[in-house]
Amino acid sequence: MNIDLTDTTASQINKALIEGRRAIGSPAVGMVLTLVIITDEENAYDAMRAASEASREHPSRTLVVIRRVSRSPRDRTTSRLDAEVRVGTEAATGETVVLRLYGEVVGHAQSVVLPLLLPDAPVVAWWPINAPVDPANDPLGNLAQRRITDAFAAENPVEELSERAETYSPGDTDLAWTRITPWRSMLAAALDQVFCKVTSAEVQGEEFNPSVELLAMWLADRLKAPVKRSASSGPGLTAVRLETDCGPIGLDRADGSLATLSIEGQPDRAVALKRRETAELIAEELRRLDPDDTYESALKFGVDRLTDDKSWASEPIGGSAATKTAAPAKAAATKSAASKTTASKSAASKSTPAEPAPAKSAAKAPARKPTAK
Repeated sequence: MNIDLTDTTASQINKALIEGRRAIGSPAVGMVLTLVIITDEENAYDAMRAASEASREHPSRTLVVIRRVSRSPRDRTTSRLDAEVRVGTEAATGETVVLRLYGEVVGHAQSVVLPLLLPDAPVVAWWPINAPVDPANDPLGNLAQRRITDAFAAENPVEELSERAETYSPGDTDLAWTRITPWRSMLAAALDQVFCKVTSAEVQGEEFNPSVELLAMWLADRLKAPVKRSASSGPGLTAVRLETDCGPIGLDRADGSLATLSIEGQPDRAVALKRRETAELIAEELRRLDPDDTYESALKFGVDRLTDDKSWASEPIGGSAATKTAAPAKAAATKSAASKTTASKSAASKSTPAEPAPAKSAAKAPARKPTAK
């Protein structure tokens, strides 16, 4: 059931929700949370479809906030709110309210969303695209206990991860992190089968994919071993190789669907690592509403500490500047000491008087006297 409201208010939207539930014969509210989606008109359909599929596992009230751009200065000074209420089969097992904001109300979206939140229910905010730099301090993000972004939709995903690390607040998460959950589970299960120490690791994946960086940072943070990130043709993550003192461990996925797990001394086995849709990722994130400490630790590890330089593998991760400069300083000190020794020897040779030449071994023989005749 769809109810269209033009130039409406939050109270009229609440009244339409009650009338819609009565019309379909379910006056009770059986929602477990409120999902607020902040997007644009172009990506609204895909976001609502993913939220609708996720609501089959998590019945929720979905509020879609779309900020419409006013074309003329006159329209920017006026405020208008249009709403579309979907109840019943149109919204799967939940309720969907599409809010289109015009004019000055665009800058006050939180005042429109606040009266529509379910009482005594958690709030989750999701930005499929154009996420704020600091989601926790965003007016809409401040209403939520859980804030979901997607670094893959950013123009520069690697820089986006660095900004997320600087502005992280408990409750923040990213779909780039959710995409690597099967990889983390499979690698953890593989390491549980061996009693070896990981000495180094390599993560391969397509360029400009933040999931590759997050997986590499997670491995480096948990294993305390150097991790190298290398590019491949994709799709997405393609391979992870762990070097251990018992032999290599590899997880290769070339086609984006089926992967091969290889462990030294064991036969290779095929494992399912299919690339998941957005609806599955959102459903996974809605299963937990507490802060993700593992994501925080991996995110704050730092993208700049991942490198392709092989000489870095011999240095400990997270070494201080004094440790990194100890070897050059020692070499400089050795070189300086050697030069001082050479200079002192040269000065000593100049100041010491020359020794006298050694005496001849034999003196001149005296002249033979003439013999008497």
